[in-house]
Order: sequence, then C-alpha cells, then structure tokens
Amino acid sequence: MAASPSPVCTCWPGATVWLTGLPSAGKTTLAYALAEELRREHRRVEVLDGDEIRAALSEGLGFSRADRQANVRRIGLVAEVLARNGVTVLVPVIAPYADSRQAVREHHRGSGTPFLEVHVATPVEVCAERDVKGLYAKQAAGEISGLTGVDDPYEAPQDPELRLETHTATVEESVAALTALLKEKGLA
Repeated sequence: MAASPSPVCTCWPGATVWLTGLPSAGKTTLAYALAEELRREHRRVEVLDGDEIRAALSEGLGFSRADRQANVRRIGLVAEVLARNGVTVLVPVIAPYADSRQAVREHHRGSGTPFLEVHVATPVEVCAERDVKGLYAKQAAGEISGLTGVDDPYEAPQDPELRLETHTATVEESVAALTALLKEKGLA
C-alpha cells in the first residue's frame, strides 16, 4: 500500500523570494535549507534553481546582457505564476542587473503577488575561495570570461527586503533570518 502524501498547508499566500548574489555566495544552499524547513511545516514550496532553469527553460541563451535579462524574465514569470497560485517560490539566481530584478518585482506587483528580494551579500574574495563550481579558477586561468562580479558587472540591490552576509552567519542563522522575514511580511 502506498503511503499517503503528507498534508500541505494552503493557509499561507504564495510569494517569490529572490535570492541574488555572486556565484558561490550561498544562494542555492540557503534556498534548499529554507525549502526543507518550510516543507516540514507542510508548506507548498518550490526552488527554481538558476542552473536547472538555464539548462531547461533557457537552453541556448548565452551570457550577454540581453540573454541574462531574458533568462531572468523567464524565471520571474514562472515564479510569479507559482506564487500567485499559493506556492512559496525560492529563486537562487544571480540576476546581475538591477533593472531585470526590478522588472520581475513590477510584474509580481501587477498581479498582487508578494516579491521579496534577498541580497546574499558575500564578498567576491570569499566566493572565490568557496568556488563551488570552479568558475573563479576557470576565469583566473583564462578559460572563461564574463564571470559576474569579476569581469562582468553585478549590480547589488540598493534596498532589498533582507541582506544576508553568509561569510559571517551560519546557514541556520541565515535561514532563521529568512523565516523571520516571511513572518514579518505575513507570509509564514
């Protein structure tokens, strides 16, 4: 006999939590840790991982400014549709340009869907030490160019709903801050 699915709470409104920051800042780690916590509370939650989306929904896009903006628009649309339908959507995506993130925020606003921008503010030196995907090493060796925050711009949010400094806080502390933000905004 198959196990019955765990109950899912539909008592909270959906929302998009956009975690932006440099490569290896900790965005994806935090998104999956928060998702696990929310699922324990029987929340409907999805993580729209930037690498997975780029491989599927944005296959064929490069890393020019126009392609990066198209990728962010696509992810933003999927996030907004899910959030509008009661899902807490966690989006760990670099999204290096402020105008792209603002366009996603405006699209959410137009549908009355909550959007929270979280800046995972880890210094580039720390990100280069972490180098989760080996991108900083490849850039230093001249194998790639256009690495966000090194030889391509990253426009840090000026007024995010939350700024997390993952080089001075644990994953647990950062998840607690994210949970507190959701509660403060009436989303948890």
